[in-house]
Amino acid sequence: MNGVTRPVRVVISDDESLFRSCLRHLLTVPPAVIKHVYEVEVGLGFDVVGEAGTGEETVSVVRSVRPDLLLVDLSMPRMTGLQALRELAPLRDSLRTILLAGTINRADLLTAVELGVHGVLLKDSTTELLFEAIVGVMAGQCWVGQTLVNDLMQAMRTLMHPSGGADRKQTFKLTPRERDVLSLVVAGCANGEIADRFTVSEDTVKHHLTRIYDKVGAANRLELALMAAQKGLVADL
Repeated sequence: MNGVTRPVRVVISDDESLFRSCLRHLLTVPPAVIKHVYEVEVGLGFDVVGEAGTGEETVSVVRSVRPDLLLVDLSMPRMTGLQALRELAPLRDSLRTILLAGTINRADLLTAVELGVHGVLLKDSTTELLFEAIVGVMAGQCWVGQTLVNDLMQAMRTLMHPSGGADRKQTFKLTPRERDVLSLVVAGCANGEIADRFTVSEDTVKHHLTRIYDKVGAANRLELALMAAQKGLVADL
């Protein structure tokens, strides 16, 4: 959360009021305490600016308060978390999202990626992982719990229908610099870190990423990293 000059404005969306209350309590703990107890640096901390108990309420609240971050439950009555995110697609550029789930199948994981979700976290994860996910997502990274990585990789393989060894030799005509940028994306680097590494502006990095997305056919950083792994686009994967 480098460069943030105010607390991150958060909306919590879950149909269980007790779970929302627990999240709200965790997010209102002073940053210094979070750093001391959980060893995670959260900058200026968080400001919970709204809550919702259904997908419909989620859409309404987010449109009203325009938070920086939405923590949204996968399973909610009348409109699921994924359906709510589809409704909120016009706000995708300004809204970071972390999907919360008790369990999640591969189809929903893939849908979450397609909808541009920035993070996926299981509800039985530790508090440390919650803060790590939030910090990573707010830094421009994509975050998926380790227990979900294999399922997501399998879902992506199904989506792309790999054709064997020849498929892994595709280069998509990436330039050497684009391949360097892709390597750092796969390593989990944010745009600012990539810019510092190559001594260029973040706008230049964004330009490279746009060209890479267009060439590879990826919709976001997480999908790009998965496709890089599947297609053999980065030598050390």
